Amino acid sequence: MVQKKIRVAVVGFGISAKVFHLPFIDALTDKYELVSILQRKGNEAHEKYPSVKIARDIDELVADPEIDLIVITTPNDTHFPYAKKALEAGKHVVLEKPFTNTTEEARQLVNIAAGSGKVLSVYQNRRYVSDFRTMKAIIDKKLLGDIHEFEAHYDRYRMEARPTAWREAPLPGSGILYDLGAHIIDQALYFFGMPASVTADIRMQRPHAKVDDYFNLWLNYRFTKVILHAGMLVREPGPRYMIQGTLGSFIKYGEDPQEARLRAGELPVGEDWGQEPEAMFGLIHTEKDGKIIKEKYPSLKGSYADYYNELYASITNGQPVKEKPEHGYNIIRIIELAIQSNYEKRTIDCTGLMDVGY
Repeated sequence: MVQKKIRVAVVGFGISAKVFHLPFIDALTDKYELVSILQRKGNEAHEKYPSVKIARDIDELVADPEIDLIVITTPNDTHFPYAKKALEAGKHVVLEKPFTNTTEEARQLVNIAAGSGKVLSVYQNRRYVSDFRTMKAIIDKKLLGDIHEFEAHYDRYRMEARPTAWREAPLPGSGILYDLGAHIIDQALYFFGMPASVTADIRMQRPHAKVDDYFNLWLNYRFTKVILHAGMLVREPGPRYMIQGTLGSFIKYGEDPQEARLRAGELPVGEDWGQEPEAMFGLIHTEKDGKIIKEKYPSLKGSYADYYNELYASITNGQPVKEKPEHGYNIIRIIELAIQSNYEKRTIDCTGLMDVGY
């Protein structure tokens, strides 16, 4: 039996499309066929993919009957209108994070997707990295006992301004909280569920900043405290993750290797893809079988490709979607509550979340 291929259109031809999506659509040739790319200006997409149709606007793309799946990688202000058009045209949709700019837009997409019979999935690729998978295994096995504190950092150093970067322009959905916060908020919700409250400190630290370039969020889970942090003025990063439990600790430095390899032009193939070197393994210091251990904990392999493999099963076989639109809604809800907390300088109860399971 010949396996059905899903015919794909990619909206946008920037870093997101070229690094996080097209390499996997190209690699999974038994499951996907690239049909079209929407590039509003320029011919770079045609030069890279001469046999693929090049569209110039979203209406042209969604009207194409050859397309089954539309992958949206364009700036945040396009996420809602483009996804809405695609779903209403009967297409499956992958939507880059953040899901939308507002919870009202997010709720509309959740409802449209539910009524369409089509798959709508948020591209939360940070569920498919080495450190996340390793921490999930440690938490699931209760190797640290009950977790009382979880701290995640997404720190960078870039002092200079990027005048042409839409993420740094004073527009809806811009800033580091929507950009990097969407990753680590999703991880916290995946691990611990719905928080009781949020306390936020959101800042513009660089003198040229027009949108937030620093945040520190505290999510309260009664017994468990979650600290989420990102900044653009951290030249020497500390641990990426620190987990403290009643039995012990897990400390992890460094970045999952996939993004750097993709940006360098490598194809996502080979047995070592997504495997961290031993030097990057995290440190576990805990009690096991009555003995105190302090040793490197081997990292599990990451694989962005698994997102597209699982998406294929959802579209063709009805497997439940893992990155649900409701998950995207919850991230935007937490971001809005965090902005309110920062503005009012107080802790805000986390109401209005969709508890649909993770």
